[in-house]
Amino acid sequence: MSHYIGPDFLLENRYSKELYHDYAHSMPIIDYHNHLSPSQIANDVIFQNLTQAWIHGDHYKWRALRTLGIDEKFITGSASDEEKFLKWAYAVPFTMRNSLYHWTHLELQRYFQITDVLRPDNALAIYDEVGQKLQSPEYSYRSLLTYMNVAYLCTTEDPTDTLEDYGKIKSQPLISRQR
Repeated sequence: MSHYIGPDFLLENRYSKELYHDYAHSMPIIDYHNHLSPSQIANDVIFQNLTQAWIHGDHYKWRALRTLGIDEKFITGSASDEEKFLKWAYAVPFTMRNSLYHWTHLELQRYFQITDVLRPDNALAIYDEVGQKLQSPEYSYRSLLTYMNVAYLCTTEDPTDTLEDYGKIKSQPLISRQR
């Protein structure tokens, strides 16, 4: 078992630890730029697996996969969600020293309490474990956002978007819950 993310990840001295743990950790998140789907938020989607939550629609992961020469069928194509996730697990070690490496492990640890480093040899076990968790309403789209104490988020829209989903989101504001 190889742990990567701990409670003091990137906190290198007592001041950073105090500022984070005593003040910042409990503050609400105001996200000014993301690529989350307003439709999925509005409809409080329950993901069937980690590929649906992580890889479908994530152009940063797509770019990393393409850079490694991964066939498009494993990125946006016809491969199964499990096959796409296994290709992502293959790619993760190549993203070291890139934010994708940190984001991958922060999300595994903070959302799903998985502290192992994602590698090809443990990818299927992680995929299955997270897939089981995602079946619970506790892990629905909106529940994941509230779990991380997201107070506001601004999505990136297509210029022709009708913005209908925002009315639904506004009528059901996110309610923060304790982590």
